[in-house]
Order: sequence, then structure tokens, then C-alpha cells
Amino acid sequence: MSSTPSARSPHPRVSRRRYAVRRVAAVVALVALGAAGSRLASAVSTAGDTASAGASDAVDAGGAATEAVGAATEAVGDTSTTQAPVVTAVPADTTLPLPTAPKVPTAADPAVVLIAGDSDADAGTFGPYLEGLLTDSGVVRTELNYKVSSGLARPDFFNWPAHLRTIIPSVDPDIVVLTFGGNDAQGLTDSSGTFVYDQPTGDADKDAPWRAEYGARVSEVIEYLASEGRTLVWVGIPNDDNPEVTARMQAQDEVVREQVAAHPEVIFVDTWKRFSGISGNWAEYVIDPRDNQGKDVRADDGFHLNAAGAEILALDIAEVIRAELVARGASV
Repeated sequence: MSSTPSARSPHPRVSRRRYAVRRVAAVVALVALGAAGSRLASAVSTAGDTASAGASDAVDAGGAATEAVGAATEAVGDTSTTQAPVVTAVPADTTLPLPTAPKVPTAADPAVVLIAGDSDADAGTFGPYLEGLLTDSGVVRTELNYKVSSGLARPDFFNWPAHLRTIIPSVDPDIVVLTFGGNDAQGLTDSSGTFVYDQPTGDADKDAPWRAEYGARVSEVIEYLASEGRTLVWVGIPNDDNPEVTARMQAQDEVVREQVAAHPEVIFVDTWKRFSGISGNWAEYVIDPRDNQGKDVRADDGFHLNAAGAEILALDIAEVIRAELVARGASV
């Protein structure tokens, strides 16, 4: 079993260090370019060879500005993944707008974490335990919002995309933890309740239309939630003790992974791997990281997690959220 239960794609969100780089670079570039503009104006007012020399000096000053930006970047820290800044001539009295850094979570101004989804997020699974772990950090306020037996497959029963667009503006979360379980490994309906695709079979070719439609629904949710500075943590599903059910759930799990790969700003928690055995099959017992003891982690239905399993999953989720809080500048 891997000791790393979750995988995070490269995060494109601007870091605090990169904000600092941009601030220093902008100021240095303005000062140097202002000097270049003054020298060039002086050169234009001087005839003959004096003008030529002044213009040459101004060009040199422009080059110095570019070098100064590079030096400022190195002074703040390594930004090898950032494109070199492009210096554009601007009037010396122009003030460039500087980017606003993400809010640093503190006890006085905590990060808001929304935990949402189906029964896997409700009071009987990881939701409440995760809330406790995050509250203990001292820099997080949580909101729990779930609907039992829901998902993205049946908008006629519960329309999650519409519901999210209703609650997100009022909750205004910094981080969203989202999960949809086995309810989605079924036929897909439209909002009127008409089935448009039969349930997946586990055969990639036969399931191609289902995969395409479910992928579009996942993508819609991702693109909305992972915008406007929010961080989305998508919690995957575990497998089932029934091989036929697992085959259907695997189709769902694979589609979600494909969409996460296409949206690298999303953090994915690999629940399937966490609750599988060494061979990758369904497992009833896993090691609890709190005491390194093997524990029964499954509910009687063979799919859902019991209290011990839910707490282990909550620990995994809390760890990736802690890393995100640190990236935002929090002291945790």
C-alpha cells in the first residue's frame, strides 16, 4: 500500500513568492525605464553626435532595466517555472497595477472550507471527522452540505451543478472538498428524468458514450468550482466487494481521473488505492496511520466506509488541505 494516498497535479495558482517577485520586478522596471525615458528625451534635444550618443545611452538604460528585473527575480527566489518578464516602455509617471496575493488564513480571518457531495460526505462518513481536524488547525471555518443518494448521474433527482451555483456565492469558500460515490455508476438522465445513456458495463468501447457524457458533467463542475481563486479537492470513490459493481465504479473513477488530469489545478484524493489491498483488489482491512494497526474499514454493504475507514480518509483529506493552507501562507 502506498504511503501517499493522494496525488496533486502541478498547481498553477500564483504563489506568494511569485507575487513578491512581480512586485519587485515592476518597481525596478519602472525606475530603470523612467531613467531611460529621461535620457532619450535629452538626446532628442541635443544635435548631431550628442544626440546619437544620448540615444545610445538610453538604449543601454533600457537594457539595464531588463537586467534589473532579472536581478530582482533572482533576489527573491527561484522562479524557473515562470516565463521571463517582458519589459514594455511606459511613461515614467505610470503606476502599474500589482496583483493581489491570496488571503492568508489566520484565526481572525480563517479559510472557508466547503465539504459537499453525497452520503460519503454526510454525518455518517468522513465529513464530521474532517470538520474536527480542520477546526483544530485554528485557521479554518467549515461548511457541510450534502444530499444522500445524489450525484451527477440524475439531475432529475438532485441537480448538483445548479445547487453549487446557488450555494457558492453565499458560502464563498476558499477550498471545496467534493465527493460523489456509487450513485453515479448508473444510467444517466437529463433534467426531465429521461435516461439518455445506460449504466456503464466496464467495457471501455461500449461505455464510450456514457464516459463522454459523464466526463462533460464532471468537467462542468470542476471548471466552476476551481475558479475565482478557489481550490478544489476531489475525493475519489473506493471499490466494491462485488466485482460487477466494481467494474461499473471503475468506469466512473477513470473518467474522474481523466478530467482531473485535464484540469491540473485540482487536487485528487485517491480513495480507490487507499482502500485496496497490495494486489489492488478490494480490501476489508487497512493500516490505520494513527496507530499502525490493521482495522476493518468497510460497512456491511461492502462499499461504504465504516467509522474507522471514514476517519482514515478524513486524515488523508486533511493532509492535502493542510498543504494548501501552507501554500496560502498559513501557519499550521
